[in-house]
Amino acid sequence: MANHRRHGPAVPQQDPRLVRTDDDWLHLPNRWGIPVDICAGTDVPIESGAVDEILTVLETADTLERLGAVTGHTGAEIDRVVLTPDVHKGAGIPIGTVLQTRGVLIPQAVGNDVNCGMRLETTSLTVDRVRPRLDALERRLRHLFFEGGRRIALSGVQREALLREGLPGLLGAGAPSAPGAPQADGVWRALRPGDAAPGRIHGAHCPAATADAFRDWIHSAGGTSYDSVIGSVGGGNHFAELQYVSAVHDRQAAYAWGFGLGQVVLMVHSGSLSLGQRANAVGLERARAAWPGGVPLPGNRIIPIMPGERSEPARRRYLDAFGNAANFAVGNRFFLALMMRAGLAAECGELDGELVYDAPHNLLWRYGDERVVHRKGATPAGGYAEAEGGPYAMWGEPVIVPGSMGAASYVMRGRGNPRTLASACHGAGRRVRRGAAVRASDAALDAFLREFRVVTPLDHRDPAVARRSDVMAAWRRDLKQEAPWVYKDIGPVVSSLSRAGVADPVVELRPLLTVKG
Repeated sequence: MANHRRHGPAVPQQDPRLVRTDDDWLHLPNRWGIPVDICAGTDVPIESGAVDEILTVLETADTLERLGAVTGHTGAEIDRVVLTPDVHKGAGIPIGTVLQTRGVLIPQAVGNDVNCGMRLETTSLTVDRVRPRLDALERRLRHLFFEGGRRIALSGVQREALLREGLPGLLGAGAPSAPGAPQADGVWRALRPGDAAPGRIHGAHCPAATADAFRDWIHSAGGTSYDSVIGSVGGGNHFAELQYVSAVHDRQAAYAWGFGLGQVVLMVHSGSLSLGQRANAVGLERARAAWPGGVPLPGNRIIPIMPGERSEPARRRYLDAFGNAANFAVGNRFFLALMMRAGLAAECGELDGELVYDAPHNLLWRYGDERVVHRKGATPAGGYAEAEGGPYAMWGEPVIVPGSMGAASYVMRGRGNPRTLASACHGAGRRVRRGAAVRASDAALDAFLREFRVVTPLDHRDPAVARRSDVMAAWRRDLKQEAPWVYKDIGPVVSSLSRAGVADPVVELRPLLTVKG
């Protein structure tokens, strides 16, 4: 496997609070006795800020004990914590955290961007066919993504079907009809059979009894209209990217999954946008409303939703809004993929392909024994048992691990490792905070832009734009926050997953072009 190390010491300095148990695992002792395992090789840095943050999260054990004494529900607990190799400081809970609880929901352990995740599709195009068309493709994609070209027509019925039943519901209610109808316009024309193929979307839809939290979005159509929300990449590290298969690590799995050397694929990383923020706000509001009177709110500001008659309405309201946002996120990635398909078809000719997998990052899973697995910035990595009955039963679940902008990405196959709660990392992980990243040199950014193509709302090659120093400064500042040097090297991260028995590499992907919001 290629190791894409750019610079830095071979062995990062280890936080003294962590105990390394072998070359691929660390443990974090804590006064609560909660098992905290970190999957990370000796060459993967773990920032001290993330360790500080997870220790603060563990204070929730004290909160649960106090609540149990007041409410009588004494069984609620944090059962286990797993940190993936890309772990880094978040906003209260580290990105790359898998939290298993019993008898309690913790909305903040999923966060604002409910069901942020990855969608990966193959195409019938080759890199040799696409590379000569990149200039024209860049212009086409800028129009589709940022200049009004997407034209995603949705009715109120379609919107509600998406929020309540996920992508299968949307396609059942909103398949394009006769030519000239609003649904047949815009990127809908890139629709093809199999877009909601069973077994290729992890959790094809989240159950939701109602979509009441999002009536304003549902009824904003006033009939069928072009939607202004769905089909947005979003900010931060979200992207839509064209890549090609540069290396094959598991020939049998690659062949079975439809990959071949030099083949162009498209990858989308996005989430639930403003709907996820609303869902998280509903969870926090409901948790506060159900909080027992006279009990101080937690010092770490993490507010769980406990079981019981008093909190049941809060739990239902949150889970419905959560399910709506999660379903919207899958639909958002679907439309982003349609936009990429439409751009490719317009510039490179008609293409075939299929969905490889759509995998969530920020989600929760409830089990019958009152266990709840919360993943924040971590992806499922199920093995044979978890993939049983689906197209990947012989291989394990596809695990999509993107690198930083301009770096390689990997598709792996999960092994259902119980030590990570069948979870893997969702990328390389930041090693430089955004505030510090903007202080990087302009020369480094210029060198990167000479080698790599980034499509943004602003065309920095336009002379009229280039003359606006204020506009260019803001654009460069945003790009520096997501530049390659602010992320960990993808090679050691992927090697950690493989050596630890979490997931094995199938193919390596190299980028051709990235669309950033």
